[in-house]
Amino acid sequence: MSDKTIVIAGYSGHGFVVADAALNSGIELTHYSDLDMNKINPFNFKYLGAENENDFFISNPNLEYILGIGNNRIRRKVYELLRSNSVKVINVIHSTACISQHVTMGDGNFISKNVAINPMVRIGDACIINTGAIIEHECVIGNLSHIAPGAVLAGNVSIGQGSFIGANSVIKEGVSIGDNAIIGAGSVVLKNIGDNQKVAGNPARMI
Repeated sequence: MSDKTIVIAGYSGHGFVVADAALNSGIELTHYSDLDMNKINPFNFKYLGAENENDFFISNPNLEYILGIGNNRIRRKVYELLRSNSVKVINVIHSTACISQHVTMGDGNFISKNVAINPMVRIGDACIINTGAIIEHECVIGNLSHIAPGAVLAGNVSIGQGSFIGANSVIKEGVSIGDNAIIGAGSVVLKNIGDNQKVAGNPARMI
């Protein structure tokens, strides 16, 4: 058993889902950090304050973190702050997720309920693979990307860093998505998408 205090960064909305999954998977999550104390506290966690306070890590030296922030940009800032203070950021994998033993994964990731991840997939750091998503063989998912509920990545798909793949979208096999791209919900992506592009529709087109 770890002697570290387990903290969730971000404790609302998406954070509630991550907290529930963490507890479900046996993580002894007891505290949260956020900009302000949350009036809604369904898991009765203790409030530690905000990570960006000057003395936060000096006052709280024995911490490990999970990320409860859905927004890619904000999650990046918090993740980088944690790492710059040598804080360990751990993965949360729901007990119902089905993940091949031949998957490689960084740290700080959230793998939600009923996700399927097949062999030879590589996942970076601080990613979200949300409820019911399917990641087929040999996909590569860059750091800080968010795969929304029900999305399907066919085989050999590449997702760049910081990209968002909308709910129930389908990415055709072999397609590459650039960094910081946004794929609208329900889209069917049949060709490569460049950095910072936004697409939607069936077939997906530039917005």
